[in-house]
Amino acid sequence: MRRFIVPLAALVAASSLGAQSPAALTPHQQLARAVYQQLVEINTVDSVGSVTNAARAMAARFRAAGFPAKDVQILVPPGKPTKGNLIVRYHGRGSAGGASAKKPLLLLAHLDVVAAKRADWPRDPFVMREENGYFLGRGVADDKAMASIFVANLLTMKREGFVPDRDIILALTADEEGGDANGVEWLVTTHKPLIDAAYALNEGGGGSLDGDRPLLNSIQAAEKVPVNFSLTTTNPGGHSSVPRPDNAIYELAAGLTKLAQFQFPVALNEVTRPFFERTASVEPRAEMAAAMRALSANPNDSSAAATLSKDPRYASMLRTSCVATRLSGGHAYNALPQTASANVNCRIVPTSSAEEVMATLARVVADTGIKIGYTVPNTEKFGAAPSPIEPELLAATTALTKQMWGDIPVIPTMSTGATDGRFLRAAGIPTYGVSGIFSSPGETNAHGRDEKLRVKSYYEGLAFLDALVRQLARAHGDVTS
Repeated sequence: MRRFIVPLAALVAASSLGAQSPAALTPHQQLARAVYQQLVEINTVDSVGSVTNAARAMAARFRAAGFPAKDVQILVPPGKPTKGNLIVRYHGRGSAGGASAKKPLLLLAHLDVVAAKRADWPRDPFVMREENGYFLGRGVADDKAMASIFVANLLTMKREGFVPDRDIILALTADEEGGDANGVEWLVTTHKPLIDAAYALNEGGGGSLDGDRPLLNSIQAAEKVPVNFSLTTTNPGGHSSVPRPDNAIYELAAGLTKLAQFQFPVALNEVTRPFFERTASVEPRAEMAAAMRALSANPNDSSAAATLSKDPRYASMLRTSCVATRLSGGHAYNALPQTASANVNCRIVPTSSAEEVMATLARVVADTGIKIGYTVPNTEKFGAAPSPIEPELLAATTALTKQMWGDIPVIPTMSTGATDGRFLRAAGIPTYGVSGIFSSPGETNAHGRDEKLRVKSYYEGLAFLDALVRQLARAHGDVTS
């Protein structure tokens, strides 16, 4: 690998942005902030907003920058006019093909966001604000930060005349947050040649802070798979003045109580085992660090697993998890319930399957009167192994991390939440969550009220991803910004 050269001026500017005004930003940073704000202020919530509007706004920027119309495509699933996906191709020297041509690099970010009820927020969630060193608004962390960074970086590369050795593909997609027209799943099924790549960069990774101190940078190479199960009981019912021992609500409640007391077994994989092994070197809690080392050496160490399970984040990385998230039952205040049901949301380790988990739920509940099925038809794909980290990606990420944040480890990780990477991995496109955006655990409050992202972290991520993509695109000569 040729020497990794980082735009130092950009890194210095990014490191001191916590107290700077927008007027003090570099032109590159000003562009990124403008794109960021534009995206946040376009409502892309499923069913009430429009991802297509956001895709069109970004497409207009690329066309104005000189990208040919054929390389800027908005693809809309049939019957889903608000679920448009933007695909932009940045041509490199290898576009003409041939035996030596490198496969493209895919940059993936989703434009849709989860719902944000105005009454719950002290400010309009679709107006981006900058306060006390944070950007605030729906989507500032998940996932319009990465979307805006990718857009701004490619536009800057185009303006500078940067010519990569391989094509770079940008995919800004719809319905990652659980809608009914998932963009990536649809694209790999109907338009795979447009996004086919050697590998993809996506959300899911990033840096971890202890206060303001960088602890580690992570590359997400695996993720848990979400599946919703329904647990349902039925009963003839009757008048509430004459209670009967077989009550649909009580029966369901008994089954859910058993589930609440159950814990799936530890199931480490080729990503989570080295995660715990390497995170032990920076974990500030001595008891947790010792447990990480013990479990990495012996995945059957129940004492170490019990210690790590005291931290909900680590507990979820150890195993499949299932939790009741919705409940309904009965039809009248003065009648015995004729039915009761609950939704159980499971996050399944990639080495398991929905069928295995359903069988486990039936065994734990141990009541044939509780019918277990899928809340919606299950289309999740299992069996896609964690993505072994590409050596060039690991080397570039490690070198850049050291230059920007010092001698902290770069660690593979498995997301406990789901991303669209699972669809790409199942389609044969290795996918890695890597962003260079640092935060403290839980700090961004993604999906919650007052979602936020550190201003400093955003601009560091901008510089990091700019340098990383340039290096992975293998430009000739020095990389400058």
